[in-house]
Amino acid sequence: MEGNSRASLALVRARLDELAGAGAAGDEDPGVVTRTVSRLRGEPSALSTASDDLYATADLLTHEVGLRRALADPGVAAETRRALLDRLLGNQLGEIALEVLRAAAGARWSRPSDLLTAVEELGSEALLASEQAAGALDEVEDELFRFSRIVDRTPRLSLALSDRGLPAERKGALLDRLLDDRVRPATRRLIGRVVNNPRGRGVGREIEALAELASRRRQRSIAVVTVAHPIDEQQADRLRAAIARAFGTEVVLQLVIDPSVLGGVSVRVGGELVDGTILRRLAEARRQLRR
Repeated sequence: MEGNSRASLALVRARLDELAGAGAAGDEDPGVVTRTVSRLRGEPSALSTASDDLYATADLLTHEVGLRRALADPGVAAETRRALLDRLLGNQLGEIALEVLRAAAGARWSRPSDLLTAVEELGSEALLASEQAAGALDEVEDELFRFSRIVDRTPRLSLALSDRGLPAERKGALLDRLLDDRVRPATRRLIGRVVNNPRGRGVGREIEALAELASRRRQRSIAVVTVAHPIDEQQADRLRAAIARAFGTEVVLQLVIDPSVLGGVSVRVGGELVDGTILRRLAEARRQLRR
């Protein structure tokens, strides 16, 4: 996303957090909708329903290109775009989803496709907020990360889940066999959305991005640390503290054991990579020798 769209997504996400009860509810506007939403704040079932509504809207915007363009048209007044949303979907959506989508319709987007991406991501955010309210966000985050590593390490699985020609039913059946009762229903739902709505970054990376989204809900970042051998708890604590100082944020350590790196440590936080492995240094030495 470009600047306008990133800023708009941040604003709409803040509105979702407000409705999800990120803080204690204060004095509310006396409007009926606001009072109803306030009563639903923090309830996992209400947030899960909001996720379903947002995902359904994302599916609609995927197929209805004209509507997507109309709701993201910067040449149309924000209130007109919100009125269009109310007229078409106002009676079909729950209060939380409608309020979030009204905020999205009133925002500025660099391109219509960014609005679609934002609504899809907000659907995932609402589901993660539901799990947070239920006290299960840590578990979902860990399940997402572990499955992303399985996908990355299994090329045939990654290929099957990324195959646009494979019917959604067959992908769903494959996920059911793999996940079954091993993960929370929310984790299965999130993974299913990635598989059936690919964005071109690779299924494993998309699922890992969801784990990062879960981590950010707790104002922490995921540091993916690759080492050749397991490390003990004290080493992990020192490494976590060093990474937190370097990146200026609290981090959740996700360790990946990969003997092929030979030694050293590779750290990735979001899009930033610090590779201090022996394998990388050997590769750099080989490049120098070829010059």
